[in-house]
Amino acid sequence: MVLVGIILVLMVRNGKITWGPALVAALFGFLLASSDLAPNIQDFLDSVSHSISEIDI
Repeated sequence: MVLVGIILVLMVRNGKITWGPALVAALFGFLLASSDLAPNIQDFLDSVSHSISEIDI
């Protein structure tokens, strides 16, 4: 969840997304977190972040 928050903040700071849609995205995330899909989404995000961290540049 933190990774998605960081990406959202970076998109706002770079002008890729304005504050209105960012607020909607954040609220959607909070609503989604209380759903039954939250553990599956968290597992997916954990695996993505783990894969990214293992990339050697």
